[in-house]
Amino acid sequence: MKKPFELGFAVGRFQTFHNGHKDMIDKALAVCSRFAVFIGSSQECGTEKNPFSYEIRAEFFRRIYGEKISVFPLPDIGAGNNCAWGEYVLDTAIERLGSMPDLFVTGKEERRAEWLSGEKGKNVTELVVPKTVDVSAARMRELFICDDHETWKSYSDKRLWELYPVLRRIVLGCRGVTDTSSI
Repeated sequence: MKKPFELGFAVGRFQTFHNGHKDMIDKALAVCSRFAVFIGSSQECGTEKNPFSYEIRAEFFRRIYGEKISVFPLPDIGAGNNCAWGEYVLDTAIERLGSMPDLFVTGKEERRAEWLSGEKGKNVTELVVPKTVDVSAARMRELFICDDHETWKSYSDKRLWELYPVLRRIVLGCRGVTDTSSI
């Protein structure tokens, strides 16, 4: 059966992946023939806000989705959340995917509304997926710190559960580290 959109994409830091992210991507897969995730701030790791490397974050998606989606790094360029950032994201998507995406999937974040306001983004539909899981990546990192494994599991896909000890060690090792390599 033909899906309404040929090529969709999402952008996020995914520090760490949780069931809210999964819900958003599952909804995207229901309407897109192809789907890609661009992991933002891909150059960042080892800090409280960005503990996990791009490779670890990409592994979250590989474990859950396998070959159903494509995953790419998206380093920061210092443009902020504006039209220039959106142009950069679309240029990167075209370069990596070989064509212009026709759907941008996001959670309800007003700051992203401006991303597609430029000329390049005028033919890209935006799908805002309402938040259905009351959790954030920041809250998930807090669960590592207080070692609340059971609550963490309740917000995590079971294919990630075995990573808990490693992920917790990384988060604990990043406490108090605020240095960033972002522009």
